[in-house]
Amino acid sequence: MSRFTTTTNYPLIPNSNEYMIEQRIVSIHSEDRDITKWPSSSNFEIELPDDYVNVSTVKLGTYTFPSNYNTFSLSQSNIKMSFIINKPYYPSDNNTYLPDEYNLLYAIYLALYKHINNNFIVVISEGFYNSNQIAEELTNRFNEVVDHYVYDYLSKNNPDLLPLYKMQGGYKQFVVVYNQVKQTLWFGNKSSMFTLTNDDVACFSYTKECLSQQLDEFYNWGLPAFLGFTRCPISAIENVNPGQYPRFYYGDALTPGDKGYWLIPDPEYKTQKVYYLEAPAKVNLLGNSYFYLEIAGLNNIDETSPFSLTPFTATSNETNGVHNSAFAKIGVVTTPLSQWYDSNSEAVKIFNPPAERIRKIKIRIRYHNGALVDFGKTNFSFNLIFQVLRPQNLRYYITFDPTSYGVSPNSSAISKRSEH
Repeated sequence: MSRFTTTTNYPLIPNSNEYMIEQRIVSIHSEDRDITKWPSSSNFEIELPDDYVNVSTVKLGTYTFPSNYNTFSLSQSNIKMSFIINKPYYPSDNNTYLPDEYNLLYAIYLALYKHINNNFIVVISEGFYNSNQIAEELTNRFNEVVDHYVYDYLSKNNPDLLPLYKMQGGYKQFVVVYNQVKQTLWFGNKSSMFTLTNDDVACFSYTKECLSQQLDEFYNWGLPAFLGFTRCPISAIENVNPGQYPRFYYGDALTPGDKGYWLIPDPEYKTQKVYYLEAPAKVNLLGNSYFYLEIAGLNNIDETSPFSLTPFTATSNETNGVHNSAFAKIGVVTTPLSQWYDSNSEAVKIFNPPAERIRKIKIRIRYHNGALVDFGKTNFSFNLIFQVLRPQNLRYYITFDPTSYGVSPNSSAISKRSEH
């Protein structure tokens, strides 16, 4: 006892400078957050069930996330596109019509001619699409936006033609189809020339709610980018030979028995001209293939940022990447609707010296462009593995060999050990 302080009733026990590594696993559930304070499961703060002291490493263990995301959503500013009808169908260029039919077609021509320099804005529903669904959605949306405009025009200028217009089904000249072999979208109009105005900035600007967190991109900049277009306007072409219409040669295109012919004029229009175009690149409907998990104080991944044409990038060779931007990068391994389970061996934060105390963590889950992942009302969970250092006291042990007949102080049976 001479090595201990004897001037106190609580003698100090010397530290052996040896530590035991203890592993603590914390299971975190998104539904356990304070939903009144953190309504979004992609951005919340939660208090851990214990104080974790002398933390040497924090590692991401197993996790489960729902695959119920929207590839197309308002928050990602990729549900809008625009077009103009720059050469409306003119009925006087063709054969004779019944008076009522001619009057209706001529009124539609006047309506579209009045709108010839203005964009029609198409807005698709938020969600996840397969190739045929997006083609059908675009067909209906293109026709609907023109139909609403023509209907309003006729209501104000030719209300007597509305019954005939309704009986004929409204405006239904646009057709969008998916070529399963080339994996591209084709846009067509049965009577009028049109241009997809992919440079309409108003369609691809982020909302005020997204401006603070979303980064501009040159790749996924809006709906046309996912459909295979660039930012340049693209105009439809006219079928070269009257009566010869665009066709897919691998089989039926829209209905059984159509032999691949997907764009044929309606009989009431009495024309042999159609207009069509093909997207220059394959359609991309899968959306983001990964997202980032940020945990304040644990981030250790350096991340590049999308190139942005700014005075900084134009005049400097420095990177616009972010240091310690995230804790883990998690791949999205399936498409909606599903749930996937996995683990991550790369997401490790090492503290040197050990972190004194961890009790509360703040979590943010986002895509590479900064937009928060929208899990909706579906919950997720993941494990954090804490490795903490437990200091050990210096102690002596006397071990006894029951097979021996005696123990002496010089015997090898006496050994000094540290508790582990």
